[in-house]
Amino acid sequence: MEETIGLGPLLLLAGRANRPLAKEIATELETDADGVTIYNFADGEIFVRIDRNARGRDVFIVQPTVANADNIMELLLLVDAAKRASAARVTAVVPYFGYGRQDRKDQPRVSIGAKLVANLMVAAGADRVVSIDFHQHQIQGFFDIPVDHLYAAPVFTKYFRDKDLPNLVVVAPDVGSAKMARGFAKRLGATFAIIDKRRPAANVAEVLNVVGEVEGRTCLLTDDMIDTGGTIAQAVQALIDRGADSVHVAATHALLSGEAVARLSAAPLRELVVTNTIQIPDAKRFDRMQVLSVANLLSRAISYIHSNASVSQLFELKERRKRPARVALA
Repeated sequence: MEETIGLGPLLLLAGRANRPLAKEIATELETDADGVTIYNFADGEIFVRIDRNARGRDVFIVQPTVANADNIMELLLLVDAAKRASAARVTAVVPYFGYGRQDRKDQPRVSIGAKLVANLMVAAGADRVVSIDFHQHQIQGFFDIPVDHLYAAPVFTKYFRDKDLPNLVVVAPDVGSAKMARGFAKRLGATFAIIDKRRPAANVAEVLNVVGEVEGRTCLLTDDMIDTGGTIAQAVQALIDRGADSVHVAATHALLSGEAVARLSAAPLRELVVTNTIQIPDAKRFDRMQVLSVANLLSRAISYIHSNASVSQLFELKERRKRPARVALA
């Protein structure tokens, strides 16, 4: 293939936040992601060193910014190290963008955390950002650099299309998830419903009503993330109470904080389907959880970016199976 003008071979690097996903991406790209040394000093301070020649290369750094904040700092240090090593371009591949829920000033004297994290990534020297399912689409505008906002929908819809669920209705757990749920319904040829809820406090939700026909139907609840599991558990119960035949749940980012696993295990759901944008420890898995990989989605996006091809073709309703020409590797 013709190499991207002005850019050397692709160099894939990874932080410690989700090494298994980085290794899967590396396998898809027929390379590896082992070219960094990262460790903590005795006081917790992070040390980062890139062990390969990065001069003139197209560097992609895989690091979700899930809590704790050390993961953000580690990403910033990796980006800074790559820029100081004279990389031609540095792309931050952030499968999960932390602080995305703090996207507006909806109370007096609060920080807009999503904008602050975006500013930090730009200040560190990132030339481009790749992420999956931002909590709100407007977060793309917080960056003063190009952003490729990917969607996990093709990964989920392929899984559920293969299951061929009967009489399917896709349900949005709240108004904020309505656009995502409509996209799922369109891809799966399903009908659409929405849950009317209110949130009296952070991480607390109350279901008020279900708008749409769910009685006797197979329901698919979709959301961008599951944190404490309270909203989803209540939504599942509300659908069962209104006569749903069964309820499947699909969520991109499995934060699973606090008592989330206990709540979801006790909820009357048929299965919980999540992705590996966040590394899920064995202790947070249970028998009705299915984890789908986004490695192929991210590796294809990296290939397209490196070769200056359009990333949007990943999400056309008529799925394309042809991959771009082989990327230039070391």
